Amino acid sequence: MSESQQKRTQKCISCGVNITGTNAAAFKCPDCGHQIYRCPTCRKQSNLYQCPECGFTGP
Repeated sequence: MSESQQKRTQKCISCGVNITGTNAAAFKCPDCGHQIYRCPTCRKQSNLYQCPECGFTGP
């Protein structure tokens, strides 16, 4: 996915909310390096996420 496509699709991996312009976290999957975005609410509640590329699950 190109960088411009990623910017258009910045959604929380846990709840799907659009995180553009919020205090969201962006990090790479520890297993495969895929870019993951999480909204502040899901981070605070420690909601689980699953990497769409490799299936890694984290809090």
